[in-house]
Amino acid sequence: MRVLTVARDLRRRHARERHQLFVAEGVRAVDELLRSSLTIRGALVAASNTDDRAQAIASTLRGRGIPLQEVTDTEFASAADTETPQGILAIGEVPSRNLSTVALPTPLRLIILDALQDPGNVGTILRTAAALGAAATIALPGTVDLWNAKVVRSSMGAHFLHPAISCTWEVLTSFLAERDVELWAADAAGEPLAKALAPNSAALDRIAIAVGNEGAGLSTQTRGRADRLVAIEISPEIESLNVAVATGIMLYQLRP
Repeated sequence: MRVLTVARDLRRRHARERHQLFVAEGVRAVDELLRSSLTIRGALVAASNTDDRAQAIASTLRGRGIPLQEVTDTEFASAADTETPQGILAIGEVPSRNLSTVALPTPLRLIILDALQDPGNVGTILRTAAALGAAATIALPGTVDLWNAKVVRSSMGAHFLHPAISCTWEVLTSFLAERDVELWAADAAGEPLAKALAPNSAALDRIAIAVGNEGAGLSTQTRGRADRLVAIEISPEIESLNVAVATGIMLYQLRP
């Protein structure tokens, strides 16, 4: 593999989808990737990189027989996604995950991303979902690529353990119906989440929470298909919460 060439190509979503590869950039991301079970196809290191931790990671990569290409700072910058690169990145294989492979614990909690566009928000949601016990995070059409370098970086390794899956509404609808999962959608006009979580409700065993686009909110499809609209009660002086913050609060409240 010509690691530099492939890394440059993977800046494009189409290339990531075609090759089923992604880039993990930076010391933390590459270290977390090494700790995971995902396959690493190659790595780049900038020749000027003298950071002790980066050098230790590079040594581990070599020890595992992973192709490691040393490049100039200019070459590295041409493949990097950050403005101030840390001088190390790795190329990993996107894991083969779909709804049929998701473990279904009881109680079941799923997060549905309804056309979210900000990579930082999506990465933060993935990390929060993994931390608070969601079984999977599912991205509907219109959502930023789950394996975008910024999403991978902001998730801080959650990608490598937590199932992050893209699917169509048709596939998701069938999945929810077959497994008797209620679809709740976050909306400022919904009933207070605390009220929806009243005791003795069998529906609490299987819940999927949909969160909407940062600016436009829920799509018409999601709003129309939701079994229930729910809201977090906040100060009337504040219009709304950041979608990643709101998702974290809801997941915390939904813990058994």
